[in-house]
Amino acid sequence: MTTPLRRRSMRARLQALISDATGRITAAWRILTTAQTRLLAALAAVRPGRSAPARIRAASLLFQQAIAAFDRAVAAFAERWAATDLPAAYREGALAAFDHVDRPHRAWTWTPRHQAAITSLTAQYYADLMGRLAEALRRARAFLRAAQDATRARLGRFTVPRFDQAELTREHPLDTVIYANDARHPVESWARAALSWQAVTTANAGAIRTAADQLGCDWMEVRDGPDCGWQSHQDPDRAHGTLRTVQDALAHPVAHANCQRQFYPRPDVISRPDYAFGGPF
Repeated sequence: MTTPLRRRSMRARLQALISDATGRITAAWRILTTAQTRLLAALAAVRPGRSAPARIRAASLLFQQAIAAFDRAVAAFAERWAATDLPAAYREGALAAFDHVDRPHRAWTWTPRHQAAITSLTAQYYADLMGRLAEALRRARAFLRAAQDATRARLGRFTVPRFDQAELTREHPLDTVIYANDARHPVESWARAALSWQAVTTANAGAIRTAADQLGCDWMEVRDGPDCGWQSHQDPDRAHGTLRTVQDALAHPVAHANCQRQFYPRPDVISRPDYAFGGPF
């Protein structure tokens, strides 16, 4: 069996990858939030007069340029994440499986089955990130229209007493991501949770498929938080310290965002029908 130090090194490398990616996508999002602040300041400074329309157009153009820069930055991040970072996470998980049974790393290769697995995962996660980008772009353009309308109303014959920057920011918080249940989360916390989910799921897929295809394993040993359930954190079926079939492990590589689950191959377990649904060993 491998040493605990080598196992910790894999986990440390995975966490470093997640932290670096979180920093990069947060920096890309900062392009948008910085531009929002600058646009509001520029529009607040516009005064009635013949130059007002030109100043609104100029400030709007700068914001539109920032939207384009943000679009490029996040798209480039998503491409690197799918093409480079996630395959690296998959390989880390695969090599950790080899470490657990003291197999040399040079024996592991990108087989067609591994390539098919990582292609499927990266396509899904790339689409997820691009969906978030599309939503952020839609919200940014909606904010721009609202800011322009508020400025024109302030300068025209409308009963708008002032240009309320704080209200526009509250109504259009571009520094957040909106979930399906309408919950709003700061970009950094969303990014860390989403990228952790994707990277750990991918690494565990690498470990499980390597154990099944190259080590001949039917069973995986689960290491997880002591209170973490199998299908969700609240699941009473606790995951830690159980044996799971390869099929079950592939179905539940993680239980929740920021899950610390790991799988170790158990080639010594040939047939354990009494553990088909988990349970301590």
